[in-house]
Amino acid sequence: MSNGTEKRTEEKKSYEGRSITVTFEAGRCLHAAECVRGLPEVFDTGRRPWIRPDGADAERLVGVVRRCPSGALQFERVDGGETRREITEET
Repeated sequence: MSNGTEKRTEEKKSYEGRSITVTFEAGRCLHAAECVRGLPEVFDTGRRPWIRPDGADAERLVGVVRRCPSGALQFERVDGGETRREITEET
């Protein structure tokens, strides 16, 4: 397993894996810990980088990212799988 590659874009950080890229927007996070409880092998706040997308199957990772209540976590498949999670702002 690789450690994933971390890239910053404005206030979002991207964590690239072999089959999926996960982005995290800290200012949006509600700290509900759905990610940490759902896949502790991927999301570990005591480790750097704290998101390691290759720590689990991409399908399992998609399921956990979709449970993020704030939308702080998003994903983009780079292996041709399910497309990214789109977040819409409520007005």
